[in-house]
Amino acid sequence: MAQPSTSFRASGSSSLMRALFAMALGLLAMTLPGQQAQAQGAVKGKFGDWEMRCETPPGANREQCAIIQSVAAEDKPNINLVVIVLKTADGKSRLLRVIAPLGVLLPAGLGLKIDQTDVGRAGFVRCLPSGCIAEVVMEDKLIEQMGAGQSATFIIFNTPEEGVGIPLALTGFKDAYGKLP
Repeated sequence: MAQPSTSFRASGSSSLMRALFAMALGLLAMTLPGQQAQAQGAVKGKFGDWEMRCETPPGANREQCAIIQSVAAEDKPNINLVVIVLKTADGKSRLLRVIAPLGVLLPAGLGLKIDQTDVGRAGFVRCLPSGCIAEVVMEDKLIEQMGAGQSATFIIFNTPEEGVGIPLALTGFKDAYGKLP
């Protein structure tokens, strides 16, 4: 199993993962311009640059929450990412989901640097009309890095030679993550 300091680890698929994926898609809809947020969950808090949103998915016996940040590339404002962090319903895993725009070069994956330290790459798991999703199970080291860091840079590729770095402020991450139920 690869350590998060050198690469992301893709999560497995199960009915729980499919349910969480559906929740993340609902959360994605809340963060896209022009979408109605009322039916997709409620804002439960703002922590620096992170927002906590919660909803009770169909069939679930309790509310599920995620922390979210939507960012755009500084030099290409039409390239946006939605970054979602959540705990699985069983509380055993933490997931980092990043939704990138359609048209990204899938084999190159999604790169991540935290405060200029290369964390690694994650593969894209699927594309939908709303974007392409990279997902990893977050291990303690990655959570600690994000909690202690000032900024993260997610890197997507349009071509093998052209990477686009998209900065993400980590202000408030530690507090937001600590409040996830």
